[in-house]
Formats: sequence, C-alpha cells, structure tokens
Amino acid sequence: MKRAHVSLWLFAALIAVAPLVVPDFYVTLLNYVGLATLVALGLVLLTGVAGVMSFGQQAFVGMAAYVTALLTTQAHASPWLGLVASLALVALMALLLGAVTLRLSGHYLAIGTIGWGIAIFYLFGTLPGLGQYSGIDNVPPVQLGPLVFDSARASYGLIWLVTLGALLAARNLLDSRPGRAIRALRFRAAMAESFGVDTGALKLVVFMHAALLAGVAGWLHAHFLRFVSPHAFGVNAGIDYLFMAVIGGASHVWGALVGASIITLSREWLKDWLPKLFTHTGNYEAIVFGVMMMLLLHRTREGITPYLARLLPMARDLPVRPAEAPAPPRRERPGRGSVVLDVDGLGKRFGGLVAAQDMSLRLHAGEILGLIGPNGAGKSTVFNLISGALLADSGQVRLAGARIDGLGARAIARRGMARSFQHVHLVSRMSVLDNVALGAHLRGRHGTLAAMMRVDRADEARLLAEAARQIERVGLTAVMHERAGNLALGQQRIVEIARALAADPLVLLLDEPAAGLRYNEKQALAGLLRTLRREGLAILLVEHDMDFVMGLVDRLVVMDFGQKLAEGLPVEMQCHPAVIEAYLGGLE
Repeated sequence: MKRAHVSLWLFAALIAVAPLVVPDFYVTLLNYVGLATLVALGLVLLTGVAGVMSFGQQAFVGMAAYVTALLTTQAHASPWLGLVASLALVALMALLLGAVTLRLSGHYLAIGTIGWGIAIFYLFGTLPGLGQYSGIDNVPPVQLGPLVFDSARASYGLIWLVTLGALLAARNLLDSRPGRAIRALRFRAAMAESFGVDTGALKLVVFMHAALLAGVAGWLHAHFLRFVSPHAFGVNAGIDYLFMAVIGGASHVWGALVGASIITLSREWLKDWLPKLFTHTGNYEAIVFGVMMMLLLHRTREGITPYLARLLPMARDLPVRPAEAPAPPRRERPGRGSVVLDVDGLGKRFGGLVAAQDMSLRLHAGEILGLIGPNGAGKSTVFNLISGALLADSGQVRLAGARIDGLGARAIARRGMARSFQHVHLVSRMSVLDNVALGAHLRGRHGTLAAMMRVDRADEARLLAEAARQIERVGLTAVMHERAGNLALGQQRIVEIARALAADPLVLLLDEPAAGLRYNEKQALAGLLRTLRREGLAILLVEHDMDFVMGLVDRLVVMDFGQKLAEGLPVEMQCHPAVIEAYLGGLE
C-alpha cells in the first residue's frame, strides 16, 4: 500500500476520534473544514493540476444549497431527493458554463468565472422565490433510517465520510491513466493531444467534477446549518476557496485539506485575537491573510503540503516497480518495404510567407528517412503538417494508405503516428514512468469514474508494465521513478522516444532527438534506432547533427526555402552541388 494511502487511513482514524475529545465549538469548526475541503479539492484538480483558473466555485455550492432547500421546505421532499436534484442542476450548469468558459484562456478565463459567479450571487439575492437576502430557513436535517443528522456532532460523521471518500477518489484519479492526462493539461496540452488525449473534453470533465464536489458541499451546507442565504456564496467566498487550494498546495490532493484547515481555523482565532490587539473591531483577518499569502508564495510557491513532505520524508510514496503484466494489444504491422507514409504536394502559408510548397516524400516500413536543411528551411513546418499540429493549405498525407491530412493530432495518433518534439515536452513533476505511460494513453480503456473507484487496476498494470519495458528498452531503468524534470536534457530526449514507442506507432517522427546528447549517448541512440528499423518501424528524422544523420539514415530529403531541394542516398547528398550551396553558400 502506498504511504499516501496509509496517511489517509491514519487521518481517518484521527477524524473518527476527534468528536470524542474536543468541545462542540471545535466539532462545528471541523465540519466547516470538511465542507471547505470538498470545494478546495475541486479547485486543486481544476486549477492546480489541470491549470483552469476558477473564481466561481461558490456559485455551484449555492446552486445545490438552494435547490435542496427549496425542495425540502416547499415541496417537503426528502433531502436525498434534494441531493439528486441539486447535483443534476449543478452538472447541467457546469456543462453549459464550462462549454463557454473553457474556450477562454489566461486572465480572460479567470474574469469569465468571476462574471458568472457574481451573476449567480445576485440571482440568489433578488429572486423572491429564493427568499432574497433573507434566505431560506427551517431546512430539515438529513435522515438515514433511524439516524437523524440534526446536530453538529451528528452531522460530523456524514460530512467527514463524504470528505474522506472524495479525497481518496481524487488520489485514485490522479494515480491512473486519465490522471496522467489531467496532469499534462496545464503545461503540455499540445503534447497530450499528440498522444490521443481529448484535452477539450477532459478539461470539461474536470470542470464538472469540481462543480459536483462543490455541489455536494452545498447540499451538506444546507442541511447542516438548516439555513441558506446568498451571503455565503459571494465572490469573497470564491476567493477564500482559491486561497485554501493555493496555501495548502494547489497541485496536491492533501493541499485541499491543509489549506481549508488553516483558513477556517485561523479565521475564527483571528476574529477573537485581533480586535483585542487593536482595541476595536474590524476585518483585520483579511489583512493577515494577504500578508500570509505573500510570505507563503515567497517561501514555498507550491504551498504548505509539499513543504511538509520535504520535512517529513517518510510521508512520501515509495516507488514500486510495475508488476509484470501482459502487453496491451499491438497494431498489425505492414510488410517491410511497403509505403507507410506518403506525402504529396504539401503546402502551407503564413500570410505572405511560404513555409512549405509542393513538398513530397515517401517513407517505407523498416526505413529511416532523414529530413535536413539549413535553419528556416521549413523542416519543422512539414513535420507539424504531417503530425497534425498544423493543417495544410494544399496537398495530401497518407498513413498506411488512408488520408490523414485535415485530421487533428489526436486522430492521427489514433491511426498509428507518434512523435517527439524539438523542445522537450515532458510533464516535469511526473515520474519518468508516468511520462512514458502517457504515450500509451490510447492503449488503455478506463475513464475517470473507473479510476476514482479503482476498478481500473488490471488495465493500469498493463500500461505501466508497457511503459517500464520501453524505459528499459532505451536504457533508462535506473531513473524510472525519478521526476522527469530532474533529468539531464539528453536523458529527457530519450524519455520522449520511450514515450513515443509506448504508443506502438507505425511511423515514428523524431524532431532533433540527438540535440543535447553526449557522444556515447548519440551512439546508444543510433543503436536503438537501428534496432527499431530492423523491427520494421518507419522513422522520419529531422536533425542538424550531420555526422549523426549520415551514419544512420537510409535516404535523405533536403529542404531549402520551404521546398524539396534534393533527395537520395546520404553519400549522394554530401556531393550534391545544390545541397552544398544551400548549406555553405556556394563554393568559390
């Protein structure tokens, strides 16, 4: 069992004991901590991990609270029916708001969430049917058989059972196939798309998950307090929830609990202490929180949770080598020598700049084809046109006989193409093993719900075992469990190749794989590529290191000014007058 899971069970034991030893006031405060943790946990997944900034989570809390309050007070429905109705409305609103808001980026995204958060707050306060600013009282407590959760101590068990379940589910989610894809969304969305991740749909899933966590908190809020008013769901509440996630550790599941505990408990203590210190009342705690945030970001930008993990190394997860498992299904391989990639008349313009014009090439199974040319020749543009990162203005691209031009990177990856990048695209905080397993994303089957319930373990074992095999294949077994960001640049480039191999491609596109490698590393890479060629893999290689290219490739295509200048064997290209002129500016 992982240490993090052991920590969760130890914390669960402490939570179970707490109401037996603390006074009623602190039981109530712990209930508030549990409710806030649910909302902050959604922000950890949404903002800290997926990189989607939201200041509007309090609106989803309010929606759920008002729906269940209305149904139980006016329609005399069961609180459990209120839960179903609340989450249904929250899911619908999250789908609608997410479909619009997630199209924005940067500060526009944050402003968008503030906008609909304010709008929904004023809706709560102005509609007569919602009690306006007076709110709705006499909300009945939750009842489960003979159990009635009608007091702080009675509600404590329900609130924390839900909260601990949500924490465990979030931990399971991030430790899974969709979890790896979610962790790539923040900084490596283009890379994730190139390995088949539907980043737009995944962002919407995470957005809805965060909204549903807030909805559950709203339902519990209404039946715990027995009262609902709009004051609890204003923009300030949204900022508080974001503070909790950031202070606790915005990219760590436990950060939600740590941040919620610090903000909730310190607010109550400061409300008592600060007026005595300054001899009159005021909202001094807001000033203290602002100073706390500045000091925190100065000392530990990742939040308190990772800082504590460094102080308490025994709390970290111990690396576990993936168990032996059957390999995921493999693609049917084309016969050696058959045309796998056929590029015909490819063209691309950026305004008045012709980046590629009438570019054609053919790549066969079991062949390494080099694409070379001076800087600015258009190699990277052609590379991105073939892989689907850019859409061509003209021409055709066929993969294994089927046209793929006009398709996006995700669809092309599904058909059997994998690539590396000119500038390394790894998720630096993930381990080497997880980065490589991301390449096998399309070879897995289970989604987010299965991951949270942990019924995906057999599928996950196959993907991790495949990733481990590819890591061993490229000679990086010793660093399998290291953070990818801790590796030297040359090793990171090898990790990218292992990740591409985990996708089981028919065609492998490598963009300057030897850049940053030492001589011995280049020799090892060349040996690996020759092995892949013998196995029948088709490799298109863009590279500036001519010594590396000339001793490796079967054929060369030379580009200059966006056009094909020459094509042939490496020894022919070394003597080709036009190639010499393009590289050296002509001979005197």
